[in-house]
Amino acid sequence: MQMSDKSTITVTSPLLPDLSELQPMLEEIWSSKWVTNNGKFHKQLEEELAKYLKVPYISLFTNGTLPLITALQALRITGEVITTPYSFVATTHSLWWNGIKPVFVDIESETCGLDPKKIEAAITPKTTAIMPVHCYGKPCNVKEIQNIADKYGLKVIYDAAHAFGVEVDGESILKAGDMSTLSFHATKVYNTLEGGALVVHDEKTKQRIDYLKNFGFAGETEVVAPGINSKVDEVRAAYGILNLKQVDKAIESRHQVAVHYREALRNIEGISFFDDMEGVRHNYSYFPIFVDVEKYGMTRDELYSKMKEQGVMGRRYFYPLISEFSTYRGLPSSVKENLPNAHRIAEQVICLPMHHALSKEDTDRVIETIVK
Repeated sequence: MQMSDKSTITVTSPLLPDLSELQPMLEEIWSSKWVTNNGKFHKQLEEELAKYLKVPYISLFTNGTLPLITALQALRITGEVITTPYSFVATTHSLWWNGIKPVFVDIESETCGLDPKKIEAAITPKTTAIMPVHCYGKPCNVKEIQNIADKYGLKVIYDAAHAFGVEVDGESILKAGDMSTLSFHATKVYNTLEGGALVVHDEKTKQRIDYLKNFGFAGETEVVAPGINSKVDEVRAAYGILNLKQVDKAIESRHQVAVHYREALRNIEGISFFDDMEGVRHNYSYFPIFVDVEKYGMTRDELYSKMKEQGVMGRRYFYPLISEFSTYRGLPSSVKENLPNAHRIAEQVICLPMHHALSKEDTDRVIETIVK
């Protein structure tokens, strides 16, 4: 039955800066008339993000997909790339747009990240890179993945769209591999409305990325590569500067939501979830639960519909698998037998509402739809 007397609880909600703080920055942009092309606030945001994220170099992008496409271009990746079927479609689309064949391997149940034990068997003479995803912000097994990459001379590009601010033993997870990409979409822990970034390890690579995201221009009349336009305007940069000031508070609010969910759901038979990983600074970007129909007595889709009827918006994230979409289902690596964990998890997952603005009353309502 629809609970019309109560407002809908959305699965996410954007972190917004205070308009009174944004207004003077907008006035400065209007006064300068420098609204894009590596302006003052763009430079400031890159510097502040690099410091906050504990990374050496970062390049801002206008969304989270273009850094993936550009990373593949910058590293001259061709042929085949080993990746995950359990992600948002942008991960694999970036390969397709570069004329690269994705090769799917299964995921680990413990992290929903690429299973290193499955990677080696998928390597062929055409393999040039591995593209793992830090799913839900949970770090992949970066050491094992890097060992395999080093053994076979492969590049590693991490899709870290979920992993803003995530650290392992005090070290940024964004330092893993050859490059890491971020998304600053409105639904993320930290956002610039639309936006993204590419994290690299040295100044020379940073310069090449900055050329590639500005049509390949290296000067007023010199074009050094077939680049694209991925530049961030000053308005979104100003917005991002202000959001960075409040992101730690927002992450702590998310943490408290996760604590509440775990306490309430820990002893519900047939409902499982992730606990924090030892030594990891999490960002609580998502709170997925996994529904075991045999033990819970209801399918994932039945619970999802029940929640929706009661004004609680969950998200089946990720369902269906990328390997099930028409573009990719014909690939040899897309066969169901190749991806048992990914298929099982995709059939069980619901991401519960998770954002900084959820109240105790909100989370109680979410829990009631699952417990009762």
